[in-house]
Amino acid sequence: MASQTPTFRPAAAEDLPMLHRLVESAYRGESARAGWTHEADLLETPRTSAETLARIIARPGEVILLALHGEAVAGCVQVSRVADDRAYLGLLAVDPIRQAGGLGRAIIAAAEAWAVERWGAAVMELSVVSVRAELIAYYERRGYRLTGETRPFPAEVEPPLELAVMEKPLGS
Repeated sequence: MASQTPTFRPAAAEDLPMLHRLVESAYRGESARAGWTHEADLLETPRTSAETLARIIARPGEVILLALHGEAVAGCVQVSRVADDRAYLGLLAVDPIRQAGGLGRAIIAAAEAWAVERWGAAVMELSVVSVRAELIAYYERRGYRLTGETRPFPAEVEPPLELAVMEKPLGS
């Protein structure tokens, strides 16, 4: 697939149905298997809900940035201000048929720029399911490093999962 530079804008309430479909298609079910970043082999429960996404975009200090190729939404990322100098990157989703073409890298860069420009963040953190070695390696190639901190996975699953915390200094 030919590379195209995306444009970005914050998600709005009218984007919620499409946004929810995008996130679920990137993380869960058979559609997710078209890409490499899915959790379909680990989890069968929904990744999120339209109600949760609505709460995120309504909260001050949080945004879901949409990555657009023309009018089509190709990906998204949640950026949250968690402290005066720290932001959190989450819910990174790329349409499975568009994965492995550099779009994820562009979305991460947009999230980092948002955090620096809007909130003056000096550090971006994220969490990754600890058994996802290929995803940890992906973020390491983007400059993120494991902190050694782990957090509980937000749902009870068998076998139990945990989240590995990663962070990256932002700015110059």
